[in-house]
Amino acid sequence: MLTSRKFRFGVTLEDVASVDLGAQVAEAEIATRWAERARRAQELGYATLLVPDHLGAQLAPIAALMAAAAATHTIRLGSLVFNNDFKHPVVLAKEVATLDVLTGGRIELGLGAGWLRNEYERAGLAFNPPAVRIDRMAEGLTIMKGLFAAGPFSFSGRYYHVEGLDAQPKPLQQPHPPVLIGGGGQRVLSLAAQHADIVGINVQFRSGELDRSVGGNVTADSTEQKVGWIRAAAGPRFSSLELSMVMFAVILTEHRDEAARMVASRFGITQEHALTGPHFLLGTTEQIVEELLLRRDRYGISYVVVHEDALIPFAPVVERLADS
Repeated sequence: MLTSRKFRFGVTLEDVASVDLGAQVAEAEIATRWAERARRAQELGYATLLVPDHLGAQLAPIAALMAAAAATHTIRLGSLVFNNDFKHPVVLAKEVATLDVLTGGRIELGLGAGWLRNEYERAGLAFNPPAVRIDRMAEGLTIMKGLFAAGPFSFSGRYYHVEGLDAQPKPLQQPHPPVLIGGGGQRVLSLAAQHADIVGINVQFRSGELDRSVGGNVTADSTEQKVGWIRAAAGPRFSSLELSMVMFAVILTEHRDEAARMVASRFGITQEHALTGPHFLLGTTEQIVEELLLRRDRYGISYVVVHEDALIPFAPVVERLADS
């Protein structure tokens, strides 16, 4: 057994359309429905409500998280993940600290290097090679942690320079809100293992899109390799890390093989890989509960995140396993 951590479950709320925010919906109704979704996630036992940071049809994460906080009182709130390239780390640090103060210390900071090529191109932003984006994110995280600490902070790197800035406010959670970094390559997972509190095991988006090119990255063997990279880089701190994974497909069904064929076709993998790949949950509530217990033993993954289309169907699994 790799971990004795209790299960936590998160849900992402993202697309405007998926929260019934169509073009004919009045602005006031958008706010009402967003608050209802946040309260529903809390009522169903999800530990975290997460908002991604993209430029498409979704609410902006910082304002959306604050609105969700106002509608709830216990669920934790986080980014999955803030794109380091979209905001200067000094600005993002101030906004995250403010969120943490105003939510009573409920914020979890997910930070990423960016991966979706087309939003960079449409916004006129340079989509640099992964190594550059990861280096820039690493500097950004160093700056944010420095600004969260007491007193003035200085930093001089390749991409950012900060001189004697004492950022205010400081986050309520000290030394900083829990940091999540995720990825599918050895370099970013090693960085996460050394500097994050939560490590998200993801795929490598080699094409800059979520498409059939991810196939070889979603298997059980590839996940074991990634856990090995994390363990090697983390050293003694490995036991303190929380390992997380976002589910690409969650299908509650009596017809597991049929669901596996659908997933296999979509992602360009075999049916066996669809059934055994840790990024998919297919089957009845009992089968999924058993599968998650096996995965926690095998990989150490205890923090499971689903997309909003699974919010209600997945709730029986959350009820069975949360905090167990």
